[in-house]
Amino acid sequence: MVIVIFVAILWYGGLFFQSFFLHRYAAHQVFTMSKAMERITFVLTWIFQGSSYLSAYGYGVMHRMHHAYTDTEQDPHSPSYDANLFAMMWKTKTIYQDINKQRITVDPRFTKNVPQWKSFDAFASSRISRVLWISGYVLFFAIFVTSWWQWLLLPIAFLMAPIHGVIINWFGHIYGYVNFKMKNTSKNLFRFDFLMMGEGYHNNHHKFASRANFGVKWYEIDVTYLIIKLLNAFGVIRLKPIKVKP
Repeated sequence: MVIVIFVAILWYGGLFFQSFFLHRYAAHQVFTMSKAMERITFVLTWIFQGSSYLSAYGYGVMHRMHHAYTDTEQDPHSPSYDANLFAMMWKTKTIYQDINKQRITVDPRFTKNVPQWKSFDAFASSRISRVLWISGYVLFFAIFVTSWWQWLLLPIAFLMAPIHGVIINWFGHIYGYVNFKMKNTSKNLFRFDFLMMGEGYHNNHHKFASRANFGVKWYEIDVTYLIIKLLNAFGVIRLKPIKVKP
């Protein structure tokens, strides 16, 4: 039971910071926060993502490219142009690393105001950091495993962030329902997104990319947005006003 709780904490903790910090803050900037709070969130993202830590800069730039080039050959991850989910994951990893290590030239529109903490990212993304996290996970499992099948959860702990990514970027473009007909294959995975804390409302998000709340229908509860509202109420962050078209 301890192992299941541990993996659940890693799943939802890592998912929250990927959605809250990397996606809604770094990529779409639907709210603002102080520089001190930004640095704290960098560290919390590293703690909860652990061995699969993702840079806010690399993620933010790549995700903006995904929105600009959805379901085209220039899309960093698209089931329409990748043979299978493993091919898509490898392509995504390569593009992410090229962006993060600045090995390719990126259009300035994708890099504008994306948060970057180079020294911390260099450490958090390093082989040493990842090996230490992996070693810690293995030790924790060795101490608390009570049944053989619990070891099957260990690879999930190692690869949490890529697993979150493939659920949305592969399955979220193949399975689910559509609220808005668009020129892409984005879909909503669940009517109540219990698994991905609101990220599963992918079709809604592609329609309203700058909207903090990914839910549109009354039953589409975006758990990450509810936490964002709470943090905004306490002054930890500041939601940007919604622009209403005349």
